[in-house]
Amino acid sequence: MNIEKLHQTALLLIDIQNDLLNGGSLAVPKGNDIIPIVNQIMPQFEHIYATQDWHPANHGSFASNHHKKVGEVIDLHGLPQILWPDHCIQYSEGAQLAPTLNQDNIKHIFQKGTDINIDSYSGFFDNGHRKATGMGDYLKEKGIQNLFLCGLATDYCVKFTALDAIELGFNTFLITDATQGVNLKPNDVYIATQEMKTANVHLIDSNQIQMLL
Repeated sequence: MNIEKLHQTALLLIDIQNDLLNGGSLAVPKGNDIIPIVNQIMPQFEHIYATQDWHPANHGSFASNHHKKVGEVIDLHGLPQILWPDHCIQYSEGAQLAPTLNQDNIKHIFQKGTDINIDSYSGFFDNGHRKATGMGDYLKEKGIQNLFLCGLATDYCVKFTALDAIELGFNTFLITDATQGVNLKPNDVYIATQEMKTANVHLIDSNQIQMLL
């Protein structure tokens, strides 16, 4: 194992939270299936970080706050916004990281979606790139150059985090068997995966990690 490369490499866990798992208000199909894989790969990384959707109850992405149906698209302060069920509300049980996820070695959790006026799929920026979460600067200050991503959901928060990571200059890997997607439309996950691949995100399987470190 290349020790220098290990110091420059981080595992990033995207939104592995109760509301996005079985029984949650915005459950990702088969979302729970990734947790054993994520737990299994964690020991291979020295640096592990997580993102956490952390919405106020009156968030503009919630259908209930507009008296509209889930899945409708509105204009939210100049950006198209898909309306979601209420989810990952600050301090709620649904916003907590999954209890079956090994959290012992997570060094920092970056919260996103805290501004009621704009959604934040990416762990780095809100959807309009108007504000940064601070994660990009934090990782660069730590000397991180290589990011391995996993979590929920492939076609939303994982995709936008991966694309922003590339834009910020990180060598970015998507662990495909440690992610699951929403698939509001049948091909959404496939399209998202191809978009990431085109942007130079490396698509790998969890059993390939060891030979890359």
